[in-house]
Amino acid sequence: MKIIQTTIPDVLIIEPMVFGDARGFFYESYNARQFQMLTGFSPQFVQDNHSRSARGVLRGLHYQIRQPQGKLVRVTVGEIFDVCVDLRRSSPFFRQSVAVTLSAENHRQLWIPPGFAHGFLVTSDYAEFLYKTTDYYAPEHERSLQWNDPVLNIAWPFQGEPLLSAKDKSAVSLAEAEIFE
Repeated sequence: MKIIQTTIPDVLIIEPMVFGDARGFFYESYNARQFQMLTGFSPQFVQDNHSRSARGVLRGLHYQIRQPQGKLVRVTVGEIFDVCVDLRRSSPFFRQSVAVTLSAENHRQLWIPPGFAHGFLVTSDYAEFLYKTTDYYAPEHERSLQWNDPVLNIAWPFQGEPLLSAKDKSAVSLAEAEIFE
């Protein structure tokens, strides 16, 4: 496993060792001992989630203001443009974002600690997205941040309008959002 630093030190790109031959490939997608040794983090994952979305679907930017979730995210089919935004007021990286392409081909994963909003845009015909979380889904605490907030200035790789859920269409701006201390 290789760890790649991002512009926000707590957010990490993880590249697993992939062993392939004419039959296909194998890689260990998660090993708690190795993850802790290489990152210094020892998250306890309590829930795994799996979604499938079509090209142009944008999910996010989501977070839970209480029961915040750390996430280890990856793509098993297709490709996405993945984004996380630091919503920790006490962080020197507050309001900054990290964006990375995750795909079935590159096998990369992204570690997003609690205190971040997270979202992704599907850039292939469709994508299957899997993620582990450090806390349970709590709909009463879920919040949505506007994907196109001008303060965030995220360079989403598409033209036109993305396909959004009703929840994401009614997301709030960063100025209106509840944030973490």
